[in-house]
Amino acid sequence: MTAIADVTKLVSPTASAAQSQTVPASANSSQKLAASQSPSTANIPQDTVNISTGAKAAQVEAVETPVQTAKEARSGDLQAQRLLAREAAARRTHK
Repeated sequence: MTAIADVTKLVSPTASAAQSQTVPASANSSQKLAASQSPSTANIPQDTVNISTGAKAAQVEAVETPVQTAKEARSGDLQAQRLLAREAAARRTHK
């Protein structure tokens, strides 16, 4: 085996996870464990994240296509109009 393969084997998450898993003493206890939680998520703490309305709106605007921005600008969206004006000004200064 090469040195890289040896190191990969040592730090591989699947190799270490397979070594750290325990086998239940009886089939009944393994069925209870499988029914309640999978072994990979049994001890992982869960965090709840609440995203504000403003952050959601910013994310929607960030992934908006140029066609959608132009459509909104034509329908009177001031933010879309400012964005298109900024983009047009940037194109003029780079030419």
